[in-house]
Amino acid sequence: MVKDQIIRILLVDDHPMMREGLRCTLERERDIKVVAEASDGHEAIAMFRELQPEVALIDLQMPRVDGIEAISEIRSDYPDARLIVLTTYSGDGRVARAMAAGAISYLLKTASSEEIVETVRRALDGRKVVTHWLLHDLHAHHGYESPTARELAVLRRVAQGLTNRAIGLELRISEDTVKTRMKSVSAKLEAKDRAHAVTIAMRRGFLDEP
Repeated sequence: MVKDQIIRILLVDDHPMMREGLRCTLERERDIKVVAEASDGHEAIAMFRELQPEVALIDLQMPRVDGIEAISEIRSDYPDARLIVLTTYSGDGRVARAMAAGAISYLLKTASSEEIVETVRRALDGRKVVTHWLLHDLHAHHGYESPTARELAVLRRVAQGLTNRAIGLELRISEDTVKTRMKSVSAKLEAKDRAHAVTIAMRRGFLDEP
């Protein structure tokens, strides 16, 4: 970080009160200035292109375009963009997807003001920050095989209460294939049964994607 450099920030969150609180927190710092706010990922992409701020703080769950898609789109245009996830949603699956999309850091909204400010400054220097217990969760599952898109398609429908037959008809696969995919995803999640598999997948963030 260059001495006396002003870090221009883009805030992306669909809750105005959250943006207001963040703005107040960040602008207490002499080296930080909030230059724009966006209420969804679509606005975030447009504003980032227009202003090209040093750092963006981005929520995950938003209308129209979510945080993951916005991060991916921004990073495709600006490979050096410093994008920080600030969300209420935990789970190693979510963290992994956000980092793969191009986020440099991942914080929960329970983070202190000091943590958020320090993470912004670290981002400018290219240093990553992940909420400590989420980092532990990531390390705990490192090396384990993640569920495939086809397995998750089955599991989402199990979460909706569909039977194997109904799932097979909807996905145009046989009931045996449904059972095989459920057996595989349950093994990967170390689940005792179907309900347990759904619970684990939701907690870890694997069922967020459509």
